[in-house]
Amino acid sequence: MIDLYTWKTPNGRKPAIALEEMHVDYVVHPVDIGRDEQFLPNFVALSPNSKIPAIVDQENNMTLFESGAILQYLADKTGRLLPTAGAARYTTLQWLNWQIGGVGPMFGQLGFFANRAKEHIPLAVNRYLTESNRLLDVLEQRLSQSAYAGSDDYSIADIAIYPWVVAAIASNRTLLGDARARRPAMDRWMTKLGERPSVIKGMNVLETPASAKS
Repeated sequence: MIDLYTWKTPNGRKPAIALEEMHVDYVVHPVDIGRDEQFLPNFVALSPNSKIPAIVDQENNMTLFESGAILQYLADKTGRLLPTAGAARYTTLQWLNWQIGGVGPMFGQLGFFANRAKEHIPLAVNRYLTESNRLLDVLEQRLSQSAYAGSDDYSIADIAIYPWVVAAIASNRTLLGDARARRPAMDRWMTKLGERPSVIKGMNVLETPASAKS
């Protein structure tokens, strides 16, 4: 059984999607970051950086924070959605890390300066919009060559990237509303992922009462 501590953010949805795809039983524990619950001592004990998500694997007595580490751990634990060795494994991991190092920070900054900052700073908005579009172009190029981000097989790289792209477009419709129309390979990929039952469940992980899932 996995205890999942999470919230309704792109990073928070990643492990939920993975757990659904891997058919692992888990219990959801909401951590409302709007109420600063990530700073409560009981959560900080699990995630010293006060960021969601975090998991506790009761079977292995393992506690992990950082979504990328969680995805890799779950993939290795179950033997699913990540090649076990060789070039295919590291190609998948490089795209996982591309999301962690680029997509997450840049899309997050765009969302802040475009939607939540008290002062409108055009230089900041333009900087992060330009970089976000560049990253979407990188994804488009990759998906024009490969069915999925890591390879021709669906993987944890796709699970990591998809919630961020969905959130960026949804929260920045004026700035990124035509992102899919201008990127047909990405649009195909988003449509395919958006139809997966496990993706649907994971994206809506906290829209239903917290309970055991499998």
